[in-house]
Amino acid sequence: MRFQRLSFAVAAGALAAGLAPLAAAAPAPTAAVARTAQPNFLVIVADDLGWSDLGSFGGEIATPNLDALALSGVRFTGFHTAPTCSPTRSMLMSGVDNHEAGLGSMAETLNDATRGAPGYEGYLNDRVASIAELLHAGGYRTIMSGKWHLGLTPDREPKARGFERSFALLQGLSNHFGADQNAAWRKAGYAPTYRADGKPAKLPKGTFSADYFADRLIGFLEDGAKAKDDRPFFAYLPFTTPHWPMQAPDETIAKYKGRYDAGYEALQTARLARQKQLGLVPADAVPHAFEPTRLWASLSPAEQALEARKMEVYAAMVDRMDQNVGRVIAELKTLGRYDDTVILFFADNGPEGSVINSPGFSRDLPPDPKLGIDNSLANIGKATSYVGYGPGWAQANSTPSWLMKSYTTEGGIRTVAFAAGKGVSGAGRIARGNLDVRDVSPTLLDLAGLTQPASFAGHPILPYEGHSLRPVLAAQAEAVRPADESLGYELFFRRALRKGDWKAVFLPRGGTGYTRNGVGDGRWHLFNLARDPGETIDLATAEPARLTELVAAYDAYARAKGVVALPPETAAPVSTAPKP
Repeated sequence: MRFQRLSFAVAAGALAAGLAPLAAAAPAPTAAVARTAQPNFLVIVADDLGWSDLGSFGGEIATPNLDALALSGVRFTGFHTAPTCSPTRSMLMSGVDNHEAGLGSMAETLNDATRGAPGYEGYLNDRVASIAELLHAGGYRTIMSGKWHLGLTPDREPKARGFERSFALLQGLSNHFGADQNAAWRKAGYAPTYRADGKPAKLPKGTFSADYFADRLIGFLEDGAKAKDDRPFFAYLPFTTPHWPMQAPDETIAKYKGRYDAGYEALQTARLARQKQLGLVPADAVPHAFEPTRLWASLSPAEQALEARKMEVYAAMVDRMDQNVGRVIAELKTLGRYDDTVILFFADNGPEGSVINSPGFSRDLPPDPKLGIDNSLANIGKATSYVGYGPGWAQANSTPSWLMKSYTTEGGIRTVAFAAGKGVSGAGRIARGNLDVRDVSPTLLDLAGLTQPASFAGHPILPYEGHSLRPVLAAQAEAVRPADESLGYELFFRRALRKGDWKAVFLPRGGTGYTRNGVGDGRWHLFNLARDPGETIDLATAEPARLTELVAAYDAYARAKGVVALPPETAAPVSTAPKP
């Protein structure tokens, strides 16, 4: 796809006719530059996308539109998130740690240890102001279409948190064809909640989610043009693809027929080779071994056929998302707004290795046969199928990293990410620094020429913990944090601490409340990610002093952020000892 440079005159900001200002009582962020310098923002978030899925990151899936953007801009090989979706989204919106922003755990997984604890409200709390609220107060038109997952009540949905126009799925997942909006699904508790500008809405039955989310965002852009609204805009497009259930239009699935018959180990090998050719990983990078999963050769021919079909559908979901990104970019060009738009793309966490209907890890969802679920080979991918694609494909798609979504290993928190557009010095550049989703809000506010206020809507808000990525986007630096700055991660009692090239990882023993068997031994492990991006060589024994330093830094992080303490039964007797 060829991108042209177009112009958009940004003017100072009156609200479009008929739109009431949001958070009118809140003080606007302080303007640091002239309004005419303010760019537009398009932030696109993929749901459970693998680090190697895009062609520009080593994948074989057809993603020409995303690849064109990535190769025109800068790809990030060290961009990190929380291990799952809503905690990541809270950090994206707030610029602070998820344990402070209200998503210390996902709302769906709160338990006796976490329920009621400060920072574990299960929604974006009032200790923070969303980036939409701050940009809107600073003169931006704010629009959103896609997954919210930051609160289910009217006072917590997008309209209440800074978005003038929105079409949003409030929960974390939905049938991609709107087929779960019937009486049986509602009775079983699986019906999703959609809201349009604060009012009840639906995903039209038979319409694919990615298509409709793009339709609505394009409609919001067109509405602004028709109203001659010359404010800069913040457009947020969080897809629900390729999150399970694995579903996609038939014509897109057909493109991948037979592509994955060799299995997930073969896919991992092929993708890693391409990553090395592209310079994304060191030439001697070693991928982490698969765990937990049955290797491809151990599956029966019937099981292999089912698993290959799931990956075909997954690839189609990624493909279809890419097509819709292309539609949005084309609309920006048509409206003359592409030239002044900064584009950020990333996934909300690593790929989902759900146990849903995977060999050896059977867990059928939903369990009610009255819902008419048909997971036969011929039906997988249709609106009446309901499967995930399992830990084998997920680990191939996180190549060369260790594990997948829900873990604090690189497979769970290092995600595909890039920036393109206005002010981005790119042409295929790769930035290898340690970046984080907490950096997104500070970046947008900085590029808008605005300063975060100390309070919003009458109450104090937490200062940003992330850093502006402006120097990375402008090719003035590869990183924005010094080597001695620590970054902590925790979810489901899985823990990690990053400091420079070093990372300590703790995976508790036993289950953690998430929907799969846990992988962990209750001990701390140590890795040098610059030399070992796959976390394959545990240096805890060789570097005991460094491990002690990182564990102490994690403990300080946990105290500062109010992380709920680890249940005693999940830790080994000596938590800093290496695996025997």
